[in-house]
Amino acid sequence: MLTILHSESSLGWGGQENRTLHECMGLKRLGARVIILCKPESRLKGRAEAAGLEVRTHKMSSNRDLSALFYILKLIKSESIDVISTHSGDDSFLCAIAGRLSSKKPVIVRTRHLSLPITSKVTYSHFPHRVVTVSESVRKYLVEEKGIDKDKVISIPTGVDLKKFDPDSTPDTLRKELGLNSKELIVGTVAILRRKKGHHILLDAIPDVLKEVPHAKFVFAGDGPQKANIEEKIKELGIGKSVILLGLRSDVPAVLKGLDLFVLPTLQEALGTSILEASAMRKAVIATRVGGVPEAVAEGRTGLLIEPEDSKGLAKAIIKLLKDNELRVRMGMEGRAMVEKDYSTDRMVERMFNLYNTLVKKG
Repeated sequence: MLTILHSESSLGWGGQENRTLHECMGLKRLGARVIILCKPESRLKGRAEAAGLEVRTHKMSSNRDLSALFYILKLIKSESIDVISTHSGDDSFLCAIAGRLSSKKPVIVRTRHLSLPITSKVTYSHFPHRVVTVSESVRKYLVEEKGIDKDKVISIPTGVDLKKFDPDSTPDTLRKELGLNSKELIVGTVAILRRKKGHHILLDAIPDVLKEVPHAKFVFAGDGPQKANIEEKIKELGIGKSVILLGLRSDVPAVLKGLDLFVLPTLQEALGTSILEASAMRKAVIATRVGGVPEAVAEGRTGLLIEPEDSKGLAKAIIKLLKDNELRVRMGMEGRAMVEKDYSTDRMVERMFNLYNTLVKKG
C-alpha cells in the first residue's frame, strides 16, 4: 500500500487547503494510506478528522523548528512513508530536509497553489523530486521566470466536486430567499472580500449595466477585509437597491444555482476554482485575462474574458450576456461539459495518484 504524508503549515482555510483535503480523501478512496501533518490549531485538522483521515500535528513554528524536523524524521520511519506531498512554505522546507536526511528516502512532491512570486527557490529547484502546479500559468512562471527545470514541473489543475456542484440535484432557493421575481436577472460572484478579487471593479460597472438592464440584481457571497469599503462604495454609487451582500455562505452550490450569470473580475488568480464551480453549475461566466483564468474559461464558449481593471469592458460583457439568454444557457451547458471532462476532483486525484506511483516505482 502506498503511504503518503501530506503536510500543511497554514492555519486558515481557502482553495489551497480545500484542494489538499479533497486530494487526500480521493487518494484514500483509491487505496492509498494518507496521513496529514498540520498545526494543532489549523482548520484543516478538524475537517480532515471529520472526513475520517489520519492526522498528526506539530506546531511547526518556523522552517527552522528543529523539534518539527525530528518529529517528521520519526514519522517517516515509524509510518514507512513513501511520498511526502508538501503545500506551504514552512512545511515544505522542513519536510524536504527530513525526507532527504531520512534513510527511507521518500519521494518529495511540492505543490504550488498560488499565483504569486515564490520566496524560496530552493524548495522548488533542489529539494523536491517533482513540483505540481495548479495551472499551466503557474508552471510557466516557475520554468520560464524562475528557471526551474521544465522536466521537474507538471501542471495538474484543481478539480471540482461534481457531486457537490450538481445543478440537477441542487435546490433553486436563492430567488425566493431574496424576494426577487422571475424577471429580475441575478448577477453574482462568490469570493473572499479582498481587493485582488476585483469587487470594486464590478461595483464601478454596475451603474452602466443598470442603464441598459434596470431589472438586474447583483449578489456578493463571501466575507473579508474589504467588506466596509464595499459597503461604502455601494452608498457612494447609489446602487444599494440593486446590490445584495450575502455574507459568508455554506451553501455555495445553491447560491450559484440561483444566478443567471457569474462574474469574477479578479486581479490575481492561479486558476480560478470558483469560476470552474460556476461552470459546473451550468452558469456562463465573465472573468479577467490574468494568471490561470484563461485556462478556466474557454473564451466565447463557456464565458467571456475582459482585461483587468476594465469596469467599462466588464459592463459591456455583462450587458451582452444578460440580453442574450440563449447564449448564456449555451455557455453554461458548455461549461459543465468542460468541467466534467477536464476539471473534476476525480480526474485531479487520479492524476496525482498516478504521479506518486510512478515516482515511487522509479525509486
